[in-house]
Amino acid sequence: MPRSDIARQRLINQGLVKPTLKTATEVVARLGAVQSQDYGASKWGVAQRTGGLTDERIEKEIDDGMIVRTHLLRPTWHFVAAADIGWMLALSAPRVHAANAYWYRWLEVDDAVTRRSRTVLTKALRDGKQFTRAELGQVLTRARIQITSPQRLACIVMRAELDGVICSGARRGKQFTYALLEERVARPPALQREAALFELARRYFTTRGPATVDDFAWWSGLTKADAKRGVEAAATHLEHESIEGRSYWFPAAERPVRISGSPAHLLPNYDEYFIGLKDRSAFGARLESSGVTPRTSALSGHALVVNGQIVGGWRRTLVGRTLLIEPKLLIRLSEAERRAVGVAARRFGRFLALPVEIRWR
Repeated sequence: MPRSDIARQRLINQGLVKPTLKTATEVVARLGAVQSQDYGASKWGVAQRTGGLTDERIEKEIDDGMIVRTHLLRPTWHFVAAADIGWMLALSAPRVHAANAYWYRWLEVDDAVTRRSRTVLTKALRDGKQFTRAELGQVLTRARIQITSPQRLACIVMRAELDGVICSGARRGKQFTYALLEERVARPPALQREAALFELARRYFTTRGPATVDDFAWWSGLTKADAKRGVEAAATHLEHESIEGRSYWFPAAERPVRISGSPAHLLPNYDEYFIGLKDRSAFGARLESSGVTPRTSALSGHALVVNGQIVGGWRRTLVGRTLLIEPKLLIRLSEAERRAVGVAARRFGRFLALPVEIRWR
């Protein structure tokens, strides 16, 4: 299987070709978790894996608590289905705490401060109250827990998230709020550790495969040993192939999905299509064959993808009430491919309920 075929298969497994899911919650649950530090862009990434959800409809699912935005897997924001947050936090929080250990020491957020903060936050948010981070800082200050910097407040709040005390609440205008997890999510199901490793591995390789154990360990934040245990547990639900001397795992064969033409996608920064893999070289095969040095190891900007391959970037600007899309190509596209980019741009416009103009650069 050449690298270009690996990328195309991932495009299918991610649900980016002929999407059938109807809700954002279904997408997030199928993927396991969706990186979401860029909140608006992450919603667009989720929408592309559905039959055409709008920003407004996804926002409602989040406000209703069907999707929770919190810190897990790696020390960054993720969307996770409310039904999965309990077992996923139990599995990943110890590793995130370990990764944050230096930060905790530097900001002097030790176990004693964490216990006091937990008591204060629980009392303040009880009975359905939802506060912004700034308001939580005021609550903590009144309780004589020093908030000497925004970083210390962020650290205290993150520890409370990882310990399952608080999670995202409904947005208040454009401001994010926090709520008590036990009130926001009704009894999130628990899984034994081995069952959780199986479930996370199954969802990962079903949606990111073909992928390796190293890819899974990077995405999940698990140790290499735990990543291997997860793969071994899920092996009966997966297929395995050695490609260029490396072991790849992917979902067991079902009814094949065919890619017609060269579909284009305006993928947001940190999209799970590429951020979920440690080795992203398969996405740069077309650039490499065109003599362009791929820079896929540290992706951060919005990526223009055609037929599963990164061909450039893109940016959006709101001009009055018109959404201006500016593709920035690294290689030449055919006329058919440029038309496919136009289709993707118009889909983005429907997501935001705005007219679209494309300006080629």
